[in-house]
Amino acid sequence: MSQDPHNVTDLLLRWNAGDSQAVAELMPLINEELLKIARSYFRREPKDHTLQPTAVVNECYLRLIDRNRVSFKDRSHFFAFAARTMRRILVDHARARKAAKRGQGAAALTLSAAEQLQGNEDPDLLALEEALQILATLDERQSHIVELRFFGGLSIRETAEVLGLAVATVNRDWASARAWLQVQLEKA
Repeated sequence: MSQDPHNVTDLLLRWNAGDSQAVAELMPLINEELLKIARSYFRREPKDHTLQPTAVVNECYLRLIDRNRVSFKDRSHFFAFAARTMRRILVDHARARKAAKRGQGAAALTLSAAEQLQGNEDPDLLALEEALQILATLDERQSHIVELRFFGGLSIRETAEVLGLAVATVNRDWASARAWLQVQLEKA
């Protein structure tokens, strides 16, 4: 991650304290990282997807600044929140598309298949969203790891950095979460 983590954290703390100028200074620093996360996700999306990474980042930005109160502890907390916000944007979009199709049925999604998508399938993000909500109640850390890895496109090392965990812990939790989600998605 290219930006100075201390500068980002300082700006987040200023934003928490109500300094609106901090938001203006923060966004240029994190824009590339947010675009990287969005682009990584879109590598798995169909080529004719109606959203673009920039649109997801812009919507994420609007949702972030529209919050009455912010309380980000540090950049790790912020990027976890941003990844979750992007996931919600994409899930909302998938729900709208599914409603528009009126039950034409999207292809079933398995987590291993989702990682392999080359843009020629329309995965059922809604099934994944439901499974992630259940996982979050069982193991919140594993849910965050899946969000950052799958939706955020972060590597194991980057995920460990964002969450402040050891790489071995992220590897173990990622493997466990994938196995659990695979079972849940197969049931769906």
